[in-house]
Amino acid sequence: MTGTMAMGSGRGNGLRPFVWGGAAGLLLLPVAAMRFFPEAGVDWSGADFAVMGALLAAACGLYELGAWLGATRAYRAGFGLAVLAGFLTVWANLAVGMLGDEGNPANLLFLGVLAVAALGSLLARFRPAGMAKAMFATAAAQLAAVGIALATGGFEARELALTACFALPWLLAGWLFRSAAR
Repeated sequence: MTGTMAMGSGRGNGLRPFVWGGAAGLLLLPVAAMRFFPEAGVDWSGADFAVMGALLAAACGLYELGAWLGATRAYRAGFGLAVLAGFLTVWANLAVGMLGDEGNPANLLFLGVLAVAALGSLLARFRPAGMAKAMFATAAAQLAAVGIALATGGFEARELALTACFALPWLLAGWLFRSAAR
């Protein structure tokens, strides 16, 4: 059944240990930095670890959903890339902010970008063709957020360009989903 989706098909998930192990490794990096490189200035609180742990668990859980839903490698890769783009969007905004600093209200625009991805995926019922459209719409929302920030002013060209680059993984995910739909 090429290009279709066999939900719950029971395939083994060979990447599972790498995904969850990588998440655990990411969570241990600040511990190592604080312990062995105090001059690096890493100073996480318990709340920082809890938030990052929750974000990583959510991302890994969504990866598991995509692995379960996807009948093709293209679908699973598209889903994984979309999850990664969403995770990085949240992480960047919480850590330093995509536009200005983490407290800048312009960063709330990216909640809309993530809402487009989530709502579009739900409306598509996670089917490949609909997921492709949802990811292309998410890329457009990412670029629209940058356009709004450009219109309001006060941001450096470099940060606007880097923020616009976040449309690329959404576009690639859309292309992968389109490939999965064929």
